[in-house]
Amino acid sequence: MTTVSEAELRRWAESISALARTGLGFTESAYERERYEEILSIVADMKAAADGEAALDSPHYVTEWMKHAERGTAGYVTPKVAVGAIVINDDDEILLIQRSDSGVWLYPTGWADVGYSAPEVVVKEVREETGIDVEVLRLIGVIDGMRLGVSRIPLYSLVFLCRPIGGELRPHPLETLGAGWFAREAFPENTLNAHRWAPVAFSAKSDATQPVFYDDVRDPVWRGGE
Repeated sequence: MTTVSEAELRRWAESISALARTGLGFTESAYERERYEEILSIVADMKAAADGEAALDSPHYVTEWMKHAERGTAGYVTPKVAVGAIVINDDDEILLIQRSDSGVWLYPTGWADVGYSAPEVVVKEVREETGIDVEVLRLIGVIDGMRLGVSRIPLYSLVFLCRPIGGELRPHPLETLGAGWFAREAFPENTLNAHRWAPVAFSAKSDATQPVFYDDVRDPVWRGGE
């Protein structure tokens, strides 16, 4: 008997819900709308199970999904977009923050705000979260957050290499529990998935020709393993 992981169950639920919500955005048939809404109720039970909740608690997922079920192109469901900032100083120390929502340490991240380019969001988020001013050097990674296991919603993160150019270390009192500069061998114990991104980060700093990191194409696509 094959055991399905919580991450896989959550991925299936989010994928099916995205298809159903996209269908709601484009169908003109009342019959089809009812079927799509019924599908959302079923996959809400799947997501509740993945999140360790009882099926009776699943309707709130349907409510949240339906809030964003819009008509036409606006209703085509795609992953959310975030940015990440790999900031490395001249001493080869990387800037990390301790997230207030989870307590884990990670490089500064933030949602891609409307009206800003991705690099502009990087500059803004690093300054807001840490007080450090940075220059964005280049894109070094595109990460699928759900596939990596760090997000419970569909999410692509654009990761940029940066260098500090000023400012003073002042952790944001609401968004962070702390911030600091850390050598590669001295990361905090609960740094999130450092084995995945740290080698890429430090290698990118020393090698400007390093290609952008992204998740491999699974074989078969979507169903394949890592």
